[in-house]
Amino acid sequence: MDLRTSYLGLELKNPLVPSASPLSRSLDAARRLEDAGAAALVMYSVFEEEMQHDHMVMDEYLHNQSLGHAEATSFLPLHGDMPSKQERYLEQLQRLKQSLDIPVVASLNGITPGGWIDYGTALQQAGADALELNVYYVAGDTEVSGAEVEQRYVDLLTELRRHVSLPIAMKLSPQFSSVANMVRRLEQAGANGVSLFNRFYQPDIDIDSLRVAPQLHLSTSAESLLAMRWIAILHGHVKLTLAATGGVHTPADAVKMLLAGADVVHLCSALLLHGPQRLTQILRGMEQWLEESPYESVEQLKGVLSQRHTGNASAYARANYLQLLDSYLPAAGI
Repeated sequence: MDLRTSYLGLELKNPLVPSASPLSRSLDAARRLEDAGAAALVMYSVFEEEMQHDHMVMDEYLHNQSLGHAEATSFLPLHGDMPSKQERYLEQLQRLKQSLDIPVVASLNGITPGGWIDYGTALQQAGADALELNVYYVAGDTEVSGAEVEQRYVDLLTELRRHVSLPIAMKLSPQFSSVANMVRRLEQAGANGVSLFNRFYQPDIDIDSLRVAPQLHLSTSAESLLAMRWIAILHGHVKLTLAATGGVHTPADAVKMLLAGADVVHLCSALLLHGPQRLTQILRGMEQWLEESPYESVEQLKGVLSQRHTGNASAYARANYLQLLDSYLPAAGI
């Protein structure tokens, strides 16, 4: 079966791409992902805030340290002996490029235009094949309108595009008033692809300590339906790459995304739960499904059940919601 697909202008051997996760921090884990069948790899995200804090700490330690003894300064390490987070990330990117035969996509999580440009340029120079922009912005200010939030995304991408020639994918949340329009605007601003959707990890409350506590809940297959719907709506209406991310755990999950119109399928929680071998299992399941289907390639399969091709415009719209509620039968005795 011909599993080839295109991702951000890169030709891949299949649609399965591990998304940003701690696995890419290890060369051994990255090699295992490639051996398991990964067609490309998205690195763990580098956060602008972490880099800013890192620079502040290093500056305080190396340049503003006053111990009261002049001769003690000779015991401080030289600046070059303490690599920053940015330098360590760039070194890991270069090691991955040297060790792997598949494309490596750098992931940048920034908050200011200057940060995006500086780090994006450095990642390009270090040899990244593409750049994923993870705009993790929670609009919690009651004075900030939805239009302002959307413009922030467009402005960041527009400014970065002036300085970086790499293919760029925007990783979006589903919390826009019009996801379809937002994707179209980003395409016009220079995006080569979008990843749908970013998962906003929700804080929890510890009722014993009365503190707000961070919580990490891995995804489930049910969560993939949100991305599937919007990919099905967007397929055929935009030209950029559509990457499905969030909730893909089984071969069926992956096939559904392709039928909806995805070009690639990102994997994260499934790999964290089961290891790189889970990618091989999903890939084999996809191959088996294709062998039993009337399709000979992933390209033939893409978008077969998108909104544009189903002939039923309501399948992914409000009518589906009404039909589900109307047809639901409660358990016996209720």
